[in-house]
Amino acid sequence: MVHSKFICCKLYISESRNAMAIDAIDSAARTDPQVVVLTKFEDCIYNRVRYTLVSYIDNDSSTDEVIYSPIRKVLLRMMEAAFSNIKLKSHSGTHPRMGVNDDLSFHPFGEATMDDAACLAKLVASDIGNDLQVPVFLYAAAHPTGKSVGAIRRELGYYRPNYMENQWAGSMLPDVLPIKPDLGPTNVAPDRGAITVGATPFLEGYNVPVLSKDIATVRRITRRLTGRGGGLPTVQAMALLHDDCTEIACLLDPDHVRAFHVQTAVEQAAAEQGLEVENGYFTDVTKGRVLDKYLKLACGAD
Repeated sequence: MVHSKFICCKLYISESRNAMAIDAIDSAARTDPQVVVLTKFEDCIYNRVRYTLVSYIDNDSSTDEVIYSPIRKVLLRMMEAAFSNIKLKSHSGTHPRMGVNDDLSFHPFGEATMDDAACLAKLVASDIGNDLQVPVFLYAAAHPTGKSVGAIRRELGYYRPNYMENQWAGSMLPDVLPIKPDLGPTNVAPDRGAITVGATPFLEGYNVPVLSKDIATVRRITRRLTGRGGGLPTVQAMALLHDDCTEIACLLDPDHVRAFHVQTAVEQAAAEQGLEVENGYFTDVTKGRVLDKYLKLACGAD
C-alpha cells in the first residue's frame, strides 16, 4: 500500500430498528473496496447506528490540499440510502438527534494532519449542503473559529427531549433554523433534518451503565464527569435511558483521558448517591487499533 495519509470517519445515523434501511446503508458502505468499514455499532433503544470507516487521502503536490479520497463518494451514497429509507417524522429513540444523518466526524491517521481532515470535512459538507440540500453545521477544526459541536447542539435545542420526558420523536427542529447553517439551505425538510460535520482528534466511545432510572440524578453525575462541568478534560458525556438502567455515554480523547479514569469517576460519584455501576464498554475500535485493523482488512480485500 503506497499511501501514507489516512482518514477515519464516523457517520451517525438515526436508525437501528428498520432492517431494510440498515441493509441499504450497508450496501452503500461496500460500494468501494478502497473504503473499509472498521466497525458498526447499533443500539435499538437509542435507535441509532454508527459506522466507522477508513480510507486514504491524496493531496495536491503543489498546494498540499486534499484533492481526493474514495471515502467522499461512499459517505454520500450512505447518506442518500439513509434519506431514501428513513423518515425522521416517524423516528423515536432515547438518543437525541436532529437529522436522519445526524453527525459526521473526520479524524486524521498516519501522516495526515488535522488540516487534511478539516479540508475533507468541508468538501463533504459542501456535497451535503449543495447536492443533498441539507443544512450543515461545521465544528471543531472544520469551523472557522473552532466552535464545538456541543455549543451548536445547545443552540439548536438538541439535548432537550420532546417525547415522554426522556425520548426524542419526530422532527425536533423548526422549519426555519434559529442559527444560520454554514452550508446548505436555512429551511429544514422535516423528513431529513440537519447535520453537524467536524474534524477532531479520534475520540473513543465508552458507555457506563448506572443501575438506576433516576435520570435526573445520573445527569448530575454526568455533569460532574465532563470537561465542560469541571471534571475530566476532553470528556463529553450524556445520560440516556437504556433498558433498566441509565447509561452515561462518553466520548473521550485517549491522549488525555483513558476509559478507566471515566469508570472510576462514575463509580465514585454514583457511590455518593447510593447507586451501583456496571463495568463500562467500548462502542468502537480503540485509537491504537484503527490503522492496524484497516491495513489488515484492506490487504485482505486486495
